[in-house]
Amino acid sequence: MSNLKKNILKNGIASMIQKGIRVLEQLFLVPFFITAWGAAYYGEWLTLTIIPSVIAFSDLGFGTAAANGFVLSYASGEKQNAANINKTGFRIITVMIIIAVIISLLTIAVLNYFQVFDKALIDKHEAIVAVSILIISALICFYNQLVESYYRAAQKAALSINLLTIKAAMNLGLGLIVLLMGYGIIQFALSQLIVNIFFNSFYWFKGRQTLGLHKNFKGQIDKKIVKEITSKGLGYLMSPLWQAIYFQGTTFVVRIVLGPSAVAVFNTVRTLSRSINQLFSMVNSSVFPELQYELGAGRLESAKKVFRFSIITVFFIAVIGSIFLATFGLKFYSFWTQNEFIVPHLMWYSFILGILFNALWWTAAMIFRAVNKPYKFAFIALASSILSVLSSYGLSQIWGLNGAAIGSLVLDVLMAFLILPYACRLLEMNVLDIFRYGIHDLKDVYVKIKSKLKIS
Repeated sequence: MSNLKKNILKNGIASMIQKGIRVLEQLFLVPFFITAWGAAYYGEWLTLTIIPSVIAFSDLGFGTAAANGFVLSYASGEKQNAANINKTGFRIITVMIIIAVIISLLTIAVLNYFQVFDKALIDKHEAIVAVSILIISALICFYNQLVESYYRAAQKAALSINLLTIKAAMNLGLGLIVLLMGYGIIQFALSQLIVNIFFNSFYWFKGRQTLGLHKNFKGQIDKKIVKEITSKGLGYLMSPLWQAIYFQGTTFVVRIVLGPSAVAVFNTVRTLSRSINQLFSMVNSSVFPELQYELGAGRLESAKKVFRFSIITVFFIAVIGSIFLATFGLKFYSFWTQNEFIVPHLMWYSFILGILFNALWWTAAMIFRAVNKPYKFAFIALASSILSVLSSYGLSQIWGLNGAAIGSLVLDVLMAFLILPYACRLLEMNVLDIFRYGIHDLKDVYVKIKSKLKIS
């Protein structure tokens, strides 16, 4: 088995374990929170965490832009330029942290001035201290995007994924201890901060040693690189914008047109139908590090093969998942929601159809990150999200929930027909090549596996 295939397999196994731990991280502690603090107090805590969550988004673009540029330069052999990107990116992220600190202080001061903290069930001073700790914890993680690129450049992405899984497990374990010992929000926030400080220090040290670039190349601040990271970073920052417009916008439309009960039906159906998308993400996180490295190294044909394999694999998963949901989904939904909601069949199948379109564009989207060209994708996604929300608004007034679902489908259809062809052009291929050669790639894999099984 080639190193490329071994790395993809390792990444896949690591991603599956990581996904399982993250699901536990999101769901496992909930009953302990409720038991220790009470439902209302826990609800107030969730509301407080919105502030650090928003702050965490403020570096999403610049860290991603620097990381992608670093990997592409390193893989192409331009190691001095990679060192310069690392140094410059580190400086830009530091500046972003300083700006984020100022914004955070102003946000807390404004909220305190308008007595927002006084209206909460949580003690005002405890709330301010806990939020401040969570913000510091989030700011420490600003460097992680760039540090993660060290592992991708060293073709050790699986190691990075495994380390991040350990971090999630540490947060889970320490958080559980805090709750079982009866401590409050400040102690819980401190537990997260402690994990981030110790883990991120080790994560940086290990990544640096794994790559070893610093031993031979000393980076310098480059004004040209500053402009590149800044301009591309703004493109990546548009990602949370279009997602907010699409997900929150359609929810808001359903609320104002059809009422709160319709929102409950719409969002729960969307959540269940998009459970298949978690499998798409696992495939993408498995192949993306190797795909980007192949592109940076100039091995275009190898990158094309990885991309074709990814598209075919994800689409196959989407077909199987859609058939499963079409057959058993409504029964499971009724059980899950305790028969509280009635789902129109057209609405249900509209969301299921969206899975197939989503499989195509979601996988193709990683090409824009791989080549570090975010703007085309960002503008298409932004326009599609706006059109989708407007469609949901118009159609829901005519056909109710069915119309809202069809309007929601507009985004996936538009993105599939626009993003996939453009991603193929970036790889100097066309859409038909995916199916023309992709099936052949799968046959090769099948033949090799079959021959190995016969030998064994």
